[in-house]
Amino acid sequence: MSAFETAMKFFHACESLKGWDVCKDYVAPGAVFEAQCEPLEEVKSVQQYCEWMADLGRDPLAGCSHRLHSSAYDEAKGVVTLFATFTGTRVGDAGPVPPTNRQTTDYVYVLTMNANDKIEMMYKVCFSKAVRRCRSCPKADAPQAFPAPAR
Repeated sequence: MSAFETAMKFFHACESLKGWDVCKDYVAPGAVFEAQCEPLEEVKSVQQYCEWMADLGRDPLAGCSHRLHSSAYDEAKGVVTLFATFTGTRVGDAGPVPPTNRQTTDYVYVLTMNANDKIEMMYKVCFSKAVRRCRSCPKADAPQAFPAPAR
């Protein structure tokens, strides 16, 4: 499987809330995770992020979905970039505030692939509006919604 195919399979498994047991086959041991979004400040590994995502679908964002808008692969640098929208209405009780009934946001994944075509580093980029709102979210909540770009 190519690096790009690995990244795509990981993306869809993670965003479909399959959890670490499904995602681990696409990830190098010890893969690092980073994001500038407050609810994810404590998440430092791709494994933790996969479980965090899976937990969202168990209660606070049951019935959520994702849509991939575009993807790119820089083979020379071994970097896959994915732009997507994650949609889910927060109805479950997760955190110190009642359900917001708001949806989630647009984001970009930047995945660095290793020589074995596995993910060794993942960076989640939230848009600036999302980050501002995200900083006021409870830690267990997902970033708040913004409409997908106009087509």
